[in-house]
Amino acid sequence: MTLPATTPATVSSILRDLVAIPTPSPVSNLPLLQYVSNFLAPLGWHITLHPYTDDSGTPKSNLIARPTAKPLSAPITLAFICHTDTVPYSPDWPAALTLTQRNTCLHGCGSCDVKGALACFLAAAQTITPAPGIALLLTADEEIGCRGMDRLLAAHPLQIASAIVSEPTSLRPGIAGKGYGLARVTVRGREAHSAYPHMGTSAISIAARLITTIEDAFTPENPAAPQDPLFLPPRTTVNIGTIQGGSAKNILAGLCTFLVEWRPIPAHAPATIVSQLESLVSRARAANPTAQINLEILRAEPGFAPAPSGQLQHRLAQLLPTQPTGISFGSEASRIARVAQEVIVIGPGDMTTAHSSRECVPIDELSTWTATLAQLLSSPL
Repeated sequence: MTLPATTPATVSSILRDLVAIPTPSPVSNLPLLQYVSNFLAPLGWHITLHPYTDDSGTPKSNLIARPTAKPLSAPITLAFICHTDTVPYSPDWPAALTLTQRNTCLHGCGSCDVKGALACFLAAAQTITPAPGIALLLTADEEIGCRGMDRLLAAHPLQIASAIVSEPTSLRPGIAGKGYGLARVTVRGREAHSAYPHMGTSAISIAARLITTIEDAFTPENPAAPQDPLFLPPRTTVNIGTIQGGSAKNILAGLCTFLVEWRPIPAHAPATIVSQLESLVSRARAANPTAQINLEILRAEPGFAPAPSGQLQHRLAQLLPTQPTGISFGSEASRIARVAQEVIVIGPGDMTTAHSSRECVPIDELSTWTATLAQLLSSPL
């Protein structure tokens, strides 16, 4: 079919409206959902909200929009998924909610993660007659653990053939994704004056040695570590992101805690990594009998591997001259992969600019993705 012209100005004006609606995870996403509902309803789309109240009492909702009225159990040929929340923006970024053009990019909070993708979807929806099997899924609380998506799937098991999860990939199809893990390690020693170290046990010293041991276990030079060339780096990575401990400079620390974060490639099962951490902690306990060392697993989520059929990947290859890749950051794809036959993570912008005052999206990628979505909306696969 011949598509009406879509221009970056149309997409830009929608994105300007979306960025102006503050949606950091601690606040309600209902104003943004109202904007989307008001946009799609006159085009004939049927909107259903799936509200909930988060742990702090803030009202939020997920949204499912379809071009024709259908029950939630009806199969979805192609689902477009966007999370609605952003990370909190810094007070030092006064223009966070004002979309600003600099050279060839549009800057603003959420411009690439992921309101740019949502703006493209809305712009494309104006230009075509959508196929009946299309659905738009908007979720809350993705940035704090995909909680909205977890709620949606728990309450309404969906039947999805193919799914596009919107994240900034510079329009490269992310056909595989790393998982996510998080653990808290607590070391309890015994306080003593630093002049008499033999009378105490330093929790910080034990924690420092254990941190080194954990990092060495995931070193890039480890020949036994699984590799996956789709990712950069092509292996499971580990990070010690925070550490707290000690009460005074002249006191042996009686308590030290630190967080271990890991991002496993799809072939590296979460249970394998958890078992490896448990083994390292067990050795530390044996080497330090006067201390107590506790390992608490907070998250252990698998990644997702390329789908065996790849119909959506094939369709995108026809529409976009870009090479598939793997994504190393977390997304809702790992959740959707449990219910969908094929999942691809893709969207305009680059994740390296997100979560900062540098966040931006290239105007030409907005235009390209809008035209691509128009094709997918009208003729999915």
